Amino acid sequence: MIARYSRPEMLALWSEEAKFGSWLQVELAIVRAWRDLGVLPPAEVDALLAADLRIDVARIEAIEATVDHDLIAFVQSLTEQVGDEGRHIHFGVTSYDVEDTALCLRVARALELVREGVVLLRQRIWELARQHKETVMMGRTHGVHAEPVTLAFKLCVWLDDLDRGLERLDQTLPRVRVGKISGAVGTYANVDPRVEQLVCESLGLRPARVSTQILSRDLHAEAVAQLALLAGMVERMATEVRNLQRTEILELSEPFKAGQKGSSAMPHKRNPWRCETVSGLARVVRGYLVPAFENELTWHERDLANSSVERVVLPDAFLATDWLIHRFAGIVGGLNVHQDNMARNIALTQGVIHSQQVRLALSRAGLVYEEAYELAQKYALQAWNERVPYRALLEADPVVRATLSDADLDAAFDLGVHLANLNVIYERFGL
Repeated sequence: MIARYSRPEMLALWSEEAKFGSWLQVELAIVRAWRDLGVLPPAEVDALLAADLRIDVARIEAIEATVDHDLIAFVQSLTEQVGDEGRHIHFGVTSYDVEDTALCLRVARALELVREGVVLLRQRIWELARQHKETVMMGRTHGVHAEPVTLAFKLCVWLDDLDRGLERLDQTLPRVRVGKISGAVGTYANVDPRVEQLVCESLGLRPARVSTQILSRDLHAEAVAQLALLAGMVERMATEVRNLQRTEILELSEPFKAGQKGSSAMPHKRNPWRCETVSGLARVVRGYLVPAFENELTWHERDLANSSVERVVLPDAFLATDWLIHRFAGIVGGLNVHQDNMARNIALTQGVIHSQQVRLALSRAGLVYEEAYELAQKYALQAWNERVPYRALLEADPVVRATLSDADLDAAFDLGVHLANLNVIYERFGL
């Protein structure tokens, strides 16, 4: 992912320095485990652990240019920095004992960073919902006026989405916190199973119940799937803001800072470009689902087809998801709420949004469903087509006048009817 869409915290986690640093962390944990089991001489291991081993990416890449193996190049770059005790590095293990265990460390940390972003976004949305429990606006289905809602109600839907996202993250995190130190084909032929136990314990991981040369790739696919779901949730929110910022509606709009320009040609433009970027990056994240799922397939105990895919998919998916979550949290924090336009849009359709209440009132007064529906719909369509008040048309109809009193019509056209039970929902979210 390009730097434009990368937060420093997540970018650092997926840097080459961080990758090799996690490899070093695992290699040293392996050495300690062998020492603790009495296999390697404690004095030499202690000297190795005390050495100031440095990650020199340039040197690793220079060695790899010759050996064509990144782990071997990494190990050689370490042994060059110490004496004879360097022979204990990478003792009894294979490359992916180190690489897979280290990758799970980074995936778990990356999911934690994403989770922190979701918590931040949820808090911003919750705070906005607290402010707008009484802010009435149109609810729309199929893009058409339906019945009134509140902005807080709309935001509660977003909160519920994010709560499910957090729940899924909390289910996935324990599964990806796994390590394997089981050797070339996973049979522990050259490594004591107790090494795996000790290494994983020291790193905060659980040992895999069984592994081949690699861990099963559904673990990584699940992580990417969670990212795609989260990105889709946030895209849904961003798209709602984009739609509500349209000139004809203009009920919400994203922040527009001093000095900002909307168009090189049209000075009047205030475009929802931040939300559009969120939507665009969500597409990128979803695009990584297919290669992540394809990686579940490996030949026998391992092939190398997964490696190149993961070098692209995992960093980019995490970087894009992390960035778009924080970008939208910033949008919510500065969101403009145009209540006057909300009121204008409620009145736009001449009161036809109360047609269900009219139909129910007619039914309660004794009309059968078909007759009540026909009356309510007939004047609703006329009101909309001719741009005349719905209530005035109803009041001019003799059947309606004989059936409903002024008080009945007052009740049918009362916005409060639509909002009467919203506190039940608000209470579920602590609003």
